[in-house]
Amino acid sequence: MPNGKSSYSLLTTKNLKMITTDQIKAAIDRVEALNKYLNIEEKKIQLEEEELKTQAPEFWQDQKRAEAQMKLVKGLKFWIEGYNAVNAAVNEVQIAYDFYKEEAMTEAEVDEAYNHAISLIEDLEMRNMLRREEDKLGAVIKIVAGAGGTEAQDWGQMLMRMYLRWCEKQGYKAEITNMLEGDEAGIKSVTIQVDGDYAYGYLKSENGVHRLVRVSPYNAQGKRMTSFTSVFVVPLVDDTIEIEINPAGISWDTFRSSGAGGQNVNKVETGVRLHYVFKNPVTGEQDEIVIENTESRSQLDNRENAMRLLRSQLYELELQKRREETAKIEAGKKKIEWGSQIRSYVFDDRRVKDHRTDYQTSNVNAVMDGDIDMFIKTYLMEFGGEQ
Repeated sequence: MPNGKSSYSLLTTKNLKMITTDQIKAAIDRVEALNKYLNIEEKKIQLEEEELKTQAPEFWQDQKRAEAQMKLVKGLKFWIEGYNAVNAAVNEVQIAYDFYKEEAMTEAEVDEAYNHAISLIEDLEMRNMLRREEDKLGAVIKIVAGAGGTEAQDWGQMLMRMYLRWCEKQGYKAEITNMLEGDEAGIKSVTIQVDGDYAYGYLKSENGVHRLVRVSPYNAQGKRMTSFTSVFVVPLVDDTIEIEINPAGISWDTFRSSGAGGQNVNKVETGVRLHYVFKNPVTGEQDEIVIENTESRSQLDNRENAMRLLRSQLYELELQKRREETAKIEAGKKKIEWGSQIRSYVFDDRRVKDHRTDYQTSNVNAVMDGDIDMFIKTYLMEFGGEQ
């Protein structure tokens, strides 16, 4: 994962007996396969060529082009350094195993070296699945509570916290750009902007309807209730991606924000509402995108971020068109009801299950605290190539 700490390894010292030479050979084979898939030798040559370009005296005269070039260099370094770390870790396992045979290391030390190598291999293998142009971008998460009043709105807030905690663990910067609070508790909707490499590649697995089953604290009879909340994820575009926007299609409203930011927010119309009328490239019909932003105390800053969010939505539509799909994220929102959920969270049975992959866990508390890495991994392993 982005912070370098893997939560994905299915092999731990708790369930792993002393490793065998066959396991070591299998790890070596996986490393050799990664070398081939990632074209490491070609990337090394390309890195030298691209770094030379950054040394030109006029390099920073074109700021935008320079930043794009630095991003390319950074990406090449990531793959090369990642592969080098994996290769070194597997070599350490071989050395540790030899030392063990000479009684210079313990079984536990060999197992630890092996677990570390496997976790690095799995992380790099999964990152290799995120090869689409948009996978490397940040993400915009929109959470919308379904029907069900306070119970559904509370569920929306719980999911918001889950994703914020996940972002924190990955070292991503997550900001709430707009939030509509619930009538009594929770939220009706929230938009979260996530900045960080490959945030969209990972979070695209969260698109869909999330179902909660629990004994509701808001029900006087203590009944078991079911709630639904919808999660939509689109790529967060950066300055390296060109998006054509027709200025004539834009109009603005301003309003007093009711969110965080102090008394000034409530006295001055710092909140902005962006309307953009355009021809939808997926449906071919006239459409409208409406974006509200209340993140900052500055109306100008809110306008700038609303434009960035607009570019992100337009980029997602363009991706849909390229993939010849008409209803994956924005245009194909499922009705929030039985049968359309991607994951169920059953609190009293201590079970969270993904209905697409059948992966499940009994550690509900950990999941709600942001430990969703295995759900992401199993989804990408099964469907990553189809996205």
